[in-house]
Amino acid sequence: MVTVPVEATRSARTAGPVRATGSAQATGSVHTDGSARPDGSARTAPAGDGRTLPGPPAPAVHRRRVRALVLVAVPLLLAVAHQARPAPYGDRLALPARVERAQGAPPPSRPPLRTTAAAVEAYDAATGRARWTYAREGHRPLAVLPARGHALALWDDGLVTDTTRRDGSAVRWHRALPQAARWLAGHKATGVLRLLGDGMLAVITPERVAAYRVADGDLRWVLPARAGCRFAPARAVRHGAVLLIARPCPAEDRWTDGLVAVDDLGVVTPHRAPPGS
Repeated sequence: MVTVPVEATRSARTAGPVRATGSAQATGSVHTDGSARPDGSARTAPAGDGRTLPGPPAPAVHRRRVRALVLVAVPLLLAVAHQARPAPYGDRLALPARVERAQGAPPPSRPPLRTTAAAVEAYDAATGRARWTYAREGHRPLAVLPARGHALALWDDGLVTDTTRRDGSAVRWHRALPQAARWLAGHKATGVLRLLGDGMLAVITPERVAAYRVADGDLRWVLPARAGCRFAPARAVRHGAVLLIARPCPAEDRWTDGLVAVDDLGVVTPHRAPPGS
């Protein structure tokens, strides 16, 4: 028979489980087993060496991090989308080859121009090599007209364009000719592009003559053909500052009625006053 001391038995009955008391028990801030705390604050977990490791971030910190990532990612995505979008009107400018020139000589400001089956080219007169090319996806140039600092081109879909002549660095403007694509498909583009005065372009189609300012493509005036009459671009001739355009009209008796004279201000008439604009 084993006798247990009264002191040991009394100590075992009074010990019981250990419980948190005071402020720790009320707030639940003392948790070392990794369980969630009643107040929803960040919890800690004991490390193997007795240190305390930080738990997951609070919701407010997490939202700030997500917001910072969005602020960085959105501009990047917009930049990528901007680079990936197709060029307006299918424009494609290229510098195919470097043209050698004498040391110290600047590039010519008025290189000669030509059209190929698919592009407008400015080329070196000495070597024939292209300085720059301008193409439009799915379209071909029908004619090109050189001007001071400008390369004016007419395309098979009835679009008129202006490219920087010196280096082909930019297409300044595009202008569409209404209902001209079908006529251009069956006729040559001879005489469609004509210069008027200094800095004005006349575009002649059977239905109308439209004048554009070369500098910015601004439409200055339009001359429609008379009922039953049609302009003949290939039969236009220049006389000084005036452009004489053939306009055959079956109903006209006098041959002079089949001609119209225009300049940079419009139709030439006696005692004409310049427009207020």
